[in-house]
Amino acid sequence: MLLTIIIFILVLSVLVFVHELGHFVVAKKFKVKVEEFGIGFSPRIFGWQIWKEPETAIKKWRIIRGNREITEEDQKFGTVYSLNWLPLGGFVKIKGENGEEQEDKDSFASHPIWQRFLILSAGVFMNGVLAMILIIIGFMIGMPQTTGDVGPSAQISEHKIQIVNVFKDSPASKAELKVGDVIMSIDDQQFNNYSGLQKYVAEHSGQKLNYKIKRGGTEIISQITPEIRQETGKGGVGVAISETGIVKYPWHIAIWQGIKTTFILIWIILVAFFELFKGLILGHGLSAEMAGPVGIAALTGEVARMGFVYLMQFTALLSINLAILNFLPFPALDGGRILFLIIEKIKGSPVKKELENATHSIGFLLLMLLVVAVTCKDVARFGNVFKMIWEKIVG
Repeated sequence: MLLTIIIFILVLSVLVFVHELGHFVVAKKFKVKVEEFGIGFSPRIFGWQIWKEPETAIKKWRIIRGNREITEEDQKFGTVYSLNWLPLGGFVKIKGENGEEQEDKDSFASHPIWQRFLILSAGVFMNGVLAMILIIIGFMIGMPQTTGDVGPSAQISEHKIQIVNVFKDSPASKAELKVGDVIMSIDDQQFNNYSGLQKYVAEHSGQKLNYKIKRGGTEIISQITPEIRQETGKGGVGVAISETGIVKYPWHIAIWQGIKTTFILIWIILVAFFELFKGLILGHGLSAEMAGPVGIAALTGEVARMGFVYLMQFTALLSINLAILNFLPFPALDGGRILFLIIEKIKGSPVKKELENATHSIGFLLLMLLVVAVTCKDVARFGNVFKMIWEKIVG
């Protein structure tokens, strides 16, 4: 269980670090002063600076010990690269990012709108690039995927029939089948394709069937009675299934497949976010499938137990989610800051900094309230997992 937390922290750290690295690189490109680039969050363990002596062009470095304030004297030696105690990604502190020091040439606030737009967008872009790289690597070494629409060049192994959706209040839901479960056999009969499995279940509507399910490394026997389903008018247990396998492509095809798959996933997740916010606006509440930090940590542990390539695929999905979430035009997010740049461009002058900062503060508070609400749902769903972890820590 402790391994789950460690893996979750590592995955989250990579996602946040890559995001902040995007802001850092583009800010440096436009000669905006980066005061500090941190690995992890404060308090600081130590920091270091690297600079060239003007006379000799020889590179030198110095150490900043502890969590002391960075002084003006320190800033003469350039960016502070720091290692911090809280291992949850990283941060970048850019001069003038909140509108101050507009008169300084190396301030974020003094640069043209298009450059500030690119600096703010760079984190989102880097998360998209990370997802694309992970998916490309996945296709090169073999990654789980549905096998119905793969090309002739694909190599498929570990073919299986997998549950991709469980309908509410169905026999499968009552039997506690889950998305991702593999149907190994029914009444000791194995099936090579989902059409044969569906036909068998439909023909035995009203009869108790013995499902042999594989969930991670565990095999489960579950007795389920099919019923006539409203969705199909045929006998079924209330699941959507798909033929899946480990799909591998030659490296040159894997690159194209990775790029294409990344954009398909971006579109799917965009639609999911739209449905989520539409539900919130219409008063339908939070989706039961929405997960916060606790839920993502629990899911990370489950995916990690399935194998490294599954964890890599899950990390790519999280990276895309983080990119889209950050680009939403909501205060306190990168997209919210970009929205104020667009307003500045339209009206010809910046929004008052007091108003913008207050808006971002309110937005941050609302986001934290949303995180708390989702976390409460997560604790109700996964609380037993974290109770076991806590008992191991203190026991």
